[in-house]
Amino acid sequence: MIRTLTATSEDAGGRLDSFLAAGLAVSRSAAARLIEEGRVRLAGRVLPKNYRLAGGEELTADLPEEPEETAVAAQDIPLDVVYEDEDVIVVNKPAGMVVHPAPGHADGTLVNALLHHCGDSLSGVGGEKRPGIVHRIDRDTSGLIIAAKNDAAHLGLSAQLADHTLARTYECLVVGNLREDSGTVDAPIGRHPADRKKMAVTARGRRAVTHWEVVARYPGVTHVRCRLETGRTHQIRVHMAHMGHPILGDTVYGAKKPVPGLTGQCLHAVGLRFIHPRTGEPVELHCELPEEFRAYLRKLENRS
Repeated sequence: MIRTLTATSEDAGGRLDSFLAAGLAVSRSAAARLIEEGRVRLAGRVLPKNYRLAGGEELTADLPEEPEETAVAAQDIPLDVVYEDEDVIVVNKPAGMVVHPAPGHADGTLVNALLHHCGDSLSGVGGEKRPGIVHRIDRDTSGLIIAAKNDAAHLGLSAQLADHTLARTYECLVVGNLREDSGTVDAPIGRHPADRKKMAVTARGRRAVTHWEVVARYPGVTHVRCRLETGRTHQIRVHMAHMGHPILGDTVYGAKKPVPGLTGQCLHAVGLRFIHPRTGEPVELHCELPEEFRAYLRKLENRS
């Protein structure tokens, strides 16, 4: 597969492997291998490993074909179904459940559960490992996620994601006290330049917008409601950390030690609003906070 990347004036003087790693969302070592194998070219010329960007180059990267996907098994895993009809299904995903199979998580995922629940009634747009999946939620984030039961519904919902008519609302507990009662973070997010497993606010990233408002304040902790305008990987977690208020229990973007009483980050997708892809009618869904989140809130309220 051929990918084209254009260097800007801001990239001038930068390392080629670092530029490729960020643009292709791969590790720097993987980018270096592409260069060493002669897969990266400028106007047909193979570029050397020590090439420094001048800015303005249009580079092509010949990516190796990925291995064929293997079929995902259906598994009888209980689902908390919030809404379901012939076109869509909305599930309240528990924290700790991975959305689709990936290295290190071959089964026990939401997709495995959906295949058992829905049978063959899932869209194929996302491929064999992601049937029905329109958007994702982090493993340790809980809450509402929508899946499509046919390709028409999937394409319709994906279009709503793109034009922001599919609205997602989250609630979280963040470290510290926000000075304002509401605001917007408009900061681009891309792959972390040094740690491929993380995302970061970076000039090379894609535009990311999070609207937030304070729900309640406690000593050292703020209860916040966030509405996503865009849907970048780890967006709320990265934006809250960027503000200096990482999500409580987030050991990737916040404190490295877990918070007693929390098994992961205190982040829950409480609301989902979309236009039904078949009827054109608005659908608005809500779910309550998980018990662990509510228990921690009670603890905070008792301290206040």
